[in-house]
Amino acid sequence: MLIQNRFTGSKGAFFIEEDEDVLAELVYALSDDKMIIEHTQVAPEFQGKDVGYELVHTAVEYARMNNYKILPVCRFAKAVFDKKPDFSDVLA
Repeated sequence: MLIQNRFTGSKGAFFIEEDEDVLAELVYALSDDKMIIEHTQVAPEFQGKDVGYELVHTAVEYARMNNYKILPVCRFAKAVFDKKPDFSDVLA
């Protein structure tokens, strides 16, 4: 699965698309040096297959490369951060 990133203004999303349908996405906003994860959504057929985790992991790698700190407002993303202490270096 190819995770893509689109960014417009101060909003962005990491997403997985098939036949122009978005099957999974993590929506974020940038403010100064912070990436605010607002929402994560995964199509029912991909739930339970770590697709949401892969989106969060991609956001973490992006934050590391761009020196952002992440504020996980999304409950799912926060749960991933709670389970993955190796992501704590990017927490705001």
